[in-house]
Amino acid sequence: MTELPEQDDSSNRIVGVTLDEDSIGRSGPDIEHERAIAIYDLIEQNLFAPEGAEGRGPFTLHIGITGNRLMFDIRREDGTPVVAHLLSLTPFRRIVKDYFMICDSYYQAIRTATPDKIEAIDMGRRGIHDEGSRTLQERLKGKVRVDFETSRRLFTLITVLHWKG
Repeated sequence: MTELPEQDDSSNRIVGVTLDEDSIGRSGPDIEHERAIAIYDLIEQNLFAPEGAEGRGPFTLHIGITGNRLMFDIRREDGTPVVAHLLSLTPFRRIVKDYFMICDSYYQAIRTATPDKIEAIDMGRRGIHDEGSRTLQERLKGKVRVDFETSRRLFTLITVLHWKG
């Protein structure tokens, strides 16, 4: 049995993320700080390879919301357009709502609950986050190849875009 050579993905990555202020808007300092952290974490380590794109990265990602869709405008580092994808936000609505509810429970539990209760809530929170990450990975299938950790970081950014404080 012949083994396929491992693909070198070192340049297939996001090196910059911008948010479309016209469609997403700006928020208070706390939310802007959370968005900056989510973007930093995403850029720090990721695998991001648009399917069918000529050549390799690195890439920049401009994220916006148009109607009920999340827009991923993918460009090369020099600004040359690669592709834009629109993803329906509908599959994420319940997951994001559940995620916010369990995060609220987690932050309340930190103040008064036992360590066992806090750990159980945190496991549930991570489970919902993983569900959102898998949903995002599935929605990107055939459009952009991402690993699970990149999908987790992108899902974190999506949740922060929905956070109203």
